[in-house]
Amino acid sequence: MYNRWILTIILGIFCLSGVGFGQQPNTIVGEAEESWIKEIEQVFIPSEQCKQCHDRHYEEWKGMREQTMDLKTFGRVDGALLHGTAFSSPVFKTVLGLWLQTDPDQEQRTRCLSCHAPAVTVFPQHTDRIIDQVMKGGKRVKIEGIGCSACHLITGTQENAYGHPTFKITSGETLYGPYAEPEENLVHPSGQVEIYRGAHYCASCHFDKVRDVTRPDIPGEILKGTICQDCHMERSTGSSTSQRGALTRPIGRHWFQGIVIPGIMLSNRNLQAEWFSRVDIEVKKVQGHVEGEVLVRNGALPHTFPGGDPVLKQFYVTITLKNSDGQVIDQYQERFGRTFEELLRGPIPRPFVNGGTTRHIPFSLKYPKDSEASLIEASVSYSLIPEPSKALAAKFLKSLATDKEREAAERIIHDYSSPRLLTFRTMSL
Repeated sequence: MYNRWILTIILGIFCLSGVGFGQQPNTIVGEAEESWIKEIEQVFIPSEQCKQCHDRHYEEWKGMREQTMDLKTFGRVDGALLHGTAFSSPVFKTVLGLWLQTDPDQEQRTRCLSCHAPAVTVFPQHTDRIIDQVMKGGKRVKIEGIGCSACHLITGTQENAYGHPTFKITSGETLYGPYAEPEENLVHPSGQVEIYRGAHYCASCHFDKVRDVTRPDIPGEILKGTICQDCHMERSTGSSTSQRGALTRPIGRHWFQGIVIPGIMLSNRNLQAEWFSRVDIEVKKVQGHVEGEVLVRNGALPHTFPGGDPVLKQFYVTITLKNSDGQVIDQYQERFGRTFEELLRGPIPRPFVNGGTTRHIPFSLKYPKDSEASLIEASVSYSLIPEPSKALAAKFLKSLATDKEREAAERIIHDYSSPRLLTFRTMSL
């Protein structure tokens, strides 16, 4: 009887610990946690494997070659947006964490990650597992967002019920690119697809940069014959692999530079006029008030300024009426953008500022009888993310594990949601 009690206790310990006979502790749990990652990596090969042959492109994608002399020579302000580090970005973690507090449904969560992690378009069942890794952060992020294969499995565009993204992924062993007759190798088959030489390749996710995401070219006289890749994947010469190859062939760099070149912007008035949005005011005085429209115009250059996520950006149009002493008589402000609670609930609205478009903002301001309206000012400001409500921010901050995380998140929320002046215009009345 005593031996039976001892055996029963031992069996109970094994059952409670989840360990069976012939098994090592934690093996089952560990394998279950890693199996879904292996499933994804069977299709979306980890970029670390690509590094063995494509070391140059890997280092650019990873950010190891950001501050080379060829960038510094031209006086460029380094604004590389590294696709390879998106999941480890504290900004992405903060914005995603805020949005998750608004209780998006499963379809909305998958939509959110479809550009940040194209793997979810093939494996939507793993969306929440990927989100969980992003929110844990640091070394716990074991899955890639935008890796080599995420881009090089794209074979075309397709319609999307929500408008975006429009890329089409063909999962398989073949990796695609822009070059004809790629050399055979023992690692993977290669294929040529024309979309890699078109603007619609980038615009499938960066849809706010162009008026028509289906066009392979960019309309307009200034940039005729130019595509996104010409500027953001600067041309160099050499081989795309570390092995032998066509050393004089033009190849695109993979740091996807978002560059600002003040010298060129100041000297090239045509480019300056086309890039920056500009404000015009149409106004008339009526008894007791001033009414009219603010016109925000953007040229044909397929670029919105500032950059940033096309879904998150906020714009503020402020119209201020002043008297002859410069004192404010009346003011009106209108915000363009979605709150965190509204994001991805329905179709994505068209960008506030887009190439070749003009936005009309009507206004009506009052002034008292004993004062004369002398000056009107119109300004456009922007922020890169919506300002969360106090309740939403508090709910998110409470979900973080440490005070250090909360302090970092508070700084990000403040910096990225604070409006910054974009352009303005004044007019005497």
